[in-house]
Amino acid sequence: MDVQSLLRRIDLHDRRTLYIALTAPFVAYTGLRILQTLLLPRVKHSATILPSPRHSLQLLSAQKLEDLPYPPNALPGARDVDTPYGNIRVYEWGPEDGRKVLLVHGISTPCIALAGVAKLLVEMGCRVMLFDLFGRGYSDAPDPIVHPQNIQLFTTQILLVLSSSQLAWTGTDRFTMLGYSLGGGISAAFTSCFPGLVEGLILVAPSGLLRPSHISSSSKLMYGNLLPQSFVNYYVGRRLKGSPSAPASSGNPESTNDDKTGAAEAAESEVPAHPAYSANSMSPIFSDRPRISPAHAVAWQIDAHPGFVAAFISSIKYAPITGEHGRWKLIGSRQVAQKTSSQPEKKQALKEDKVLILLGKQDTVIVADEVDDDARKAMGDDNVEVVKLEGGHDLPIVHAQGCVDAIAAFWKSVPS
Repeated sequence: MDVQSLLRRIDLHDRRTLYIALTAPFVAYTGLRILQTLLLPRVKHSATILPSPRHSLQLLSAQKLEDLPYPPNALPGARDVDTPYGNIRVYEWGPEDGRKVLLVHGISTPCIALAGVAKLLVEMGCRVMLFDLFGRGYSDAPDPIVHPQNIQLFTTQILLVLSSSQLAWTGTDRFTMLGYSLGGGISAAFTSCFPGLVEGLILVAPSGLLRPSHISSSSKLMYGNLLPQSFVNYYVGRRLKGSPSAPASSGNPESTNDDKTGAAEAAESEVPAHPAYSANSMSPIFSDRPRISPAHAVAWQIDAHPGFVAAFISSIKYAPITGEHGRWKLIGSRQVAQKTSSQPEKKQALKEDKVLILLGKQDTVIVADEVDDDARKAMGDDNVEVVKLEGGHDLPIVHAQGCVDAIAAFWKSVPS
C-alpha cells in the first residue's frame, strides 16, 4: 500500500486519530529516554566549574555593589577559599575564644538567610562561621552532572570550609552545627558521619524526615530524569524567580490534584512561587538594607549565577531531604550509649544530651507536629528537645531573636 492510499484510509475527523497524533511524540521521546537509561552506558563528562557572580564584581561601581540583593560586604569576616571544586565564600567572626557555631543555610537563599541568627549569636559571645553552598551566592558550582549535590559533596565542602579557618575548629573542643531547612538535613548527616567533630546539633525547620506521602506525582515526573533537562531548568528557574505565570497559592507550596507537597515544592518554599503571594518573602534580612530579602536574593542568583538553577535541581534529586531516618537513629543511639557508657574517653556523641529542633507552628512545609513525632521516634524521646515557635518556614529570617532566645535557653538547661 502506497502512502497516498494509507492517508485516504485515515479518518482525520476521528478523535482517536487526533489523540494518537498529539501523544505519539511524547511517548516516543519518553520511551527513548527509558531505553537510554537502561541500555546505554553513562556518558562521561569532563568536570567544569560554573563561576559565581564574584568574578564580575570588579565591573560594578561602588553604588551598584551596595545595591545588589546580596552585596559582597553583607557580612563581616569574608574570605574566598579556592578548592578543586571551585571557590567557596566563607564568613567568620566573633570572639576567638567563644563557642564555635557553624551555620548551614537552605536550598535556595544563600547564607545571608542566617545573618540575623549569626549576629545575635556573636552578641552572646559565640564565634560563628557561615558559607554559601556550592552554586549559591558567591560560591562556584562544580558541574552537577559530574558532582551531584549529595551528602558526599556537602560533606567535602564543610571539611574544606572548616580547614580554611586560622582557628582550630576540629580540635578537642569541637563545634556546634546549626542547620536550616536543607542545611538541617546536611548538618544531621554530617554529624552522623563525624561524631568526633560536632559537640552540639541545632536543627531549624530541618529537611531529612519529609514523609514520603507528601511527595507528589508531579515532583516525580519533574525530577525523574524523563523530561528534557532544558525544560526542567526553564520551569524551575521561572518558578523560583517569581514569574507571574508560575503557579502559586498564597505563599504555600503549589498544590496538586492529590493535595500532596512534593520534595521539590518543599525545598522551593523557602522562596514562594511569586513574592506577591507571601507576607514574608520580601521581608528584609537586614534592618538597614531593605533590598536584601529572600525573594530578591534568589532572583539575583538566577540572573547572575550560571550554576544556581542546576545546583538547586541537583539538590532536590540527591540531597538529604527525605529518608534520612537511619542517620538520625545513629545520632540517637550514640546519645544513649553516652549516657550509659562507663568509658567516657570513648564517647562518640554530642556533648549536650539532646538535639535541639526549632519548628515553626505555621510551617506548611516542615510540619511541626510531624517532625516532632518522627524525630522522637528516630532519635529517642530523651535525646530530642523540640521547641515550636510562632512562624512559618522562614522562621530564622523573620524571627531570628526567637530562635536565638530558644537556643540560649537550651544551652542553659542541658549539661555541657
